[in-house]
Amino acid sequence: MDFISILLIAVALSMDSFSVSLTKGFTQKNLKTTQILYYGLFFGLFHLIFPIIGYFAGETITSLVTSVAPWIAFILLFLVGFNMIRESLENEDEKVVDEFSFKELALLALATSIDAFAIGISFALLNTNIVLPAIITALTVFTLSVIGILIGRKLGDYFGDKFLILGGIVLILIGLKTVLGF
Repeated sequence: MDFISILLIAVALSMDSFSVSLTKGFTQKNLKTTQILYYGLFFGLFHLIFPIIGYFAGETITSLVTSVAPWIAFILLFLVGFNMIRESLENEDEKVVDEFSFKELALLALATSIDAFAIGISFALLNTNIVLPAIITALTVFTLSVIGILIGRKLGDYFGDKFLILGGIVLILIGLKTVLGF
C-alpha cells in the first residue's frame, strides 16, 4: 500500500479522536500541558496497538469484529457522553468543571480506537505490513488530538460552559455514527 493511502487511512482513523479531543478542549479549560499530552499519547498509543492486535487476529475473527466492534464503541461513547450531560444538568446552578480522569481517558481511547483494530485485520487480509501504517496512524492521532484540545479550548472560552452538554451529545452521535456505519 502506498504512503498516501496509509496517510489517508490514518487521518480517517483520527477523526473520532480529534472530535473527542475537541470536546474535551471545550469542557476542560484548565488542562495542563502534560494532561493535553496524555490525551495525545493515550489516543496515539491505542491507535498504535489496536491495528497490530487486529493484524495478528487476522481472518479468524473478521466476522465477529465487523458485527460487534461498532456496538462496543457506541456503548463506551454513549456512557461517557451521557455522564457528561447528566453532570451538566445536575450542576446547572453551579459552574460545571469536567475534571481530568485517566479512567475516562482510557475509555475514550479504547472507544475511538476500535476501528483501528478492524483496519489491522484489513491489512492482514491484504498481506500488507502493519508496522509503518500503525506508526503513521499513531503519530497522526497524537497530533490531531492535541490540536483538537487546543482548538476546543479556544472555542470553549468563546461559547462558555454549555459545551459540556454539546460535548456529551457529540460523543453519543459519534457512537451512533459508528453503529449506523456513516
